[in-house]
Amino acid sequence: MRDIGYTIKLHRTKRNLTQEELSEGIVSLSYLSKIENQKARANPEIIQALCNRLGIELTNISDLQIEEQCKKWYDMLYDHFDKQEIMTRYKELQKVMDRSINNQTIMFEIHKIRYYIILRDFQKALHKMNELHEMADSFNPPHKYYWNKFQGNYYSFKEEHQQSLHCYKKAEKVHRSAEIEEEEIADLYYAISIQHSHLLNGLETINYAEKAMAVFQRNYNFIRCAQCHIMLGIAYQRIKMYDLALENYNQAMYLGKLNNEEQVIQLAYLNLGLFYFTTGNSKKSIENYALALKTTDLDDELRLDAITHLIHSFYQNNENSKAKEYLTLAWDALRLSKEKEYYSFYRYTTQVYTYLLNGELKDFVSILVEEFIPYLKQRKNYQYAVFYSKLLASYLEDTDKHRGSMQYYKWSYVKSWGGVR
Repeated sequence: MRDIGYTIKLHRTKRNLTQEELSEGIVSLSYLSKIENQKARANPEIIQALCNRLGIELTNISDLQIEEQCKKWYDMLYDHFDKQEIMTRYKELQKVMDRSINNQTIMFEIHKIRYYIILRDFQKALHKMNELHEMADSFNPPHKYYWNKFQGNYYSFKEEHQQSLHCYKKAEKVHRSAEIEEEEIADLYYAISIQHSHLLNGLETINYAEKAMAVFQRNYNFIRCAQCHIMLGIAYQRIKMYDLALENYNQAMYLGKLNNEEQVIQLAYLNLGLFYFTTGNSKKSIENYALALKTTDLDDELRLDAITHLIHSFYQNNENSKAKEYLTLAWDALRLSKEKEYYSFYRYTTQVYTYLLNGELKDFVSILVEEFIPYLKQRKNYQYAVFYSKLLASYLEDTDKHRGSMQYYKWSYVKSWGGVR
């Protein structure tokens, strides 16, 4: 078995055994170290003795059979699959992996990172990353591909977009030698497009979204095509190519409805809501955000996104009573989201409008200047840092505080047009 040394090391560390404890009476400490680092090929008797001490066996189940079982599980590790089924299949496989050594052991451990991400257990995902880090330099190309991609997934969810992009680009470098399937590479391109979008790298967003969509179109995967259309719509909207942005959003909506894919329909409504919001058509913005809220099983974060944009739209239209109705909905949604990664952002957003709509203007200025805008800058969330800087500047201008107003207008202008990378 090619990875026997790494596999023994993995089982040893999982059982909290030192090299001295595992090697005692079987091999020398230095020889075990060579075995674990694939620098020595041990004879079958030594391998068997080490496995016996670890409480595992060289399985009698064929590697092909285990590979097929694992592959089915790997293919389920996406958000749209039933979480309970994913967990059930994992427990079945874990029983086999815990008591045996086979050619899927390392790949199975790497896919646990993705498994924990799907379950939103980021602490366990990080623990698994730390556990595997020591042997990562010796991974074969397929291992390196998924190791880097899943780390990219982790950092994306933690909103560390530059680090996520770095990991994805490392995966991209090894994909040819790893002989990864075309549709999997398209998924990586799509993930890279998302990180470039977060970092406001417009041309790179378009480039990778188009590369991904070319593959999905060849494979008639229209749901994934719709997701790419949304990324393209966002990118074109940011560079003010509004006709192309609207065309892509509408195409995403068409494909979502054609395939009865609720998540795509939700994203299309939300992005159309934001499109009309930023282009000054508050009526259509409100219409699309309201339609998003009426869809079934809307994600809590997306619900908060729709609600907070509706609050601002009604505020802009001087419909303060309606804005306050949605403020109540926002606080209700936040109470269910206290442990979520996005909680702080939407708590700040909701608090800002609470102060604004209740006339607590000193607190409104204070939270923006001292807390929320610095928070957004620190997290490199320039899109919203610009938005709230403009909101603050507009208020300061209305109250004749022109120096402060110009400071925030100037900063927002630079970030809007200065090519943040």
